[in-house]
Amino acid sequence: MTPPAGRHFLQIPGPTNVPDRVLRAINRPTIDHRGPDFSKLTLEILDGLKKVFKTQANVLVFPASGTGAWEAALVNTLSPGDRILMFETGQFATLWCAMARKLGIEVDFIPGDWRHGVDPAQIEARLAEDSSHQIKAVAVVHNETSTGVASRIREVRGAIDAASHPALLMVDTISSLGSIDYRHDEWGVDVTVGGSQKGLMLPPGLGFNAVSERALSAAGEASLPRSYWDWDGMLATNPQGFFPYTPSTNLLYGLREALQMLEEEGLDAVFARHDRFAEATRRAATAWGLDILAQDEREYSSSLTAIMTPDGYDADDLRKVILDRFDMSLGTGLGKVKGRTFRIGHLGDLNDLTLMGTLAGVEMGLDIAGISRAGSGVAAAMEFLSAD
Repeated sequence: MTPPAGRHFLQIPGPTNVPDRVLRAINRPTIDHRGPDFSKLTLEILDGLKKVFKTQANVLVFPASGTGAWEAALVNTLSPGDRILMFETGQFATLWCAMARKLGIEVDFIPGDWRHGVDPAQIEARLAEDSSHQIKAVAVVHNETSTGVASRIREVRGAIDAASHPALLMVDTISSLGSIDYRHDEWGVDVTVGGSQKGLMLPPGLGFNAVSERALSAAGEASLPRSYWDWDGMLATNPQGFFPYTPSTNLLYGLREALQMLEEEGLDAVFARHDRFAEATRRAATAWGLDILAQDEREYSSSLTAIMTPDGYDADDLRKVILDRFDMSLGTGLGKVKGRTFRIGHLGDLNDLTLMGTLAGVEMGLDIAGISRAGSGVAAAMEFLSAD
């Protein structure tokens, strides 16, 4: 086959496009991870991460994907047989639940339709019933990458407080960190889980835990087995700028550069940019006459939009048409919505023209695949973006 001309459009909701500045930063000689230059690098990164998580708490960096950071959150705070409250908001919430069960945790998994986020009223009701405080933690996914639904974490915290329950609050921000406003300290989160490959604009390979004092106290009593994921080793060596084992040195170079880029743009401006692209994408979907998977406007994601294909059409067939004809990758539907949705990632290193190119590719793909549309989503998005 003749290789395609131009640059591949990677418009999945992660891993996202890596900016040239970050690629250049990663492409540096590896240094001694026990030396003074590395110590300085680590301390700069840990300080920068606190700004992104909006916390004064410790932020721990693991050489791992977000899945590893999930496990670290669980094994450091819970014991075998502990109960945890989790919610079926999509594929990744379901996978986190499966992990907890494999670790010997008793999960109260509240079912969902994959079109709505966590219901704070359900949390309050469940915790109010738990007068003996058997539930040790509440774990929610802030932005469900499989559905484009963003749960309202401030209201989740309010529900826990309203029930006067001591459960820890754990939040997965893997596809929201650096893209959607998030406040670890202000919202009273105990463990925030993050990953490098989405809003932080890095390749996969770094996982994060932001850890409150309550979580550290729980870790002192937790008895699930842990070694690689143990917070203690990190907390003992991080203040000097080091890690208890070999870190992902060159990814840390890239992380420092990505944090610098976010600071230069300003987090509020970053969030506003993502909000704007999300609204343009939703307007495009509406103009095409296609349904958005998320049904509650308060829960629309600014990281991605999951769009449903009409009955009788396979979303993966549409994705294949678009990939073959225009060298553009869109996110596949996962789990319960496999074949029914495609996902447009609009997070990370993205500007107006990148988004317009993406929407043009989708619109042409719809026509080639024979999926009728009500109107031009490209025109609707362009009108919105050019008027701003």
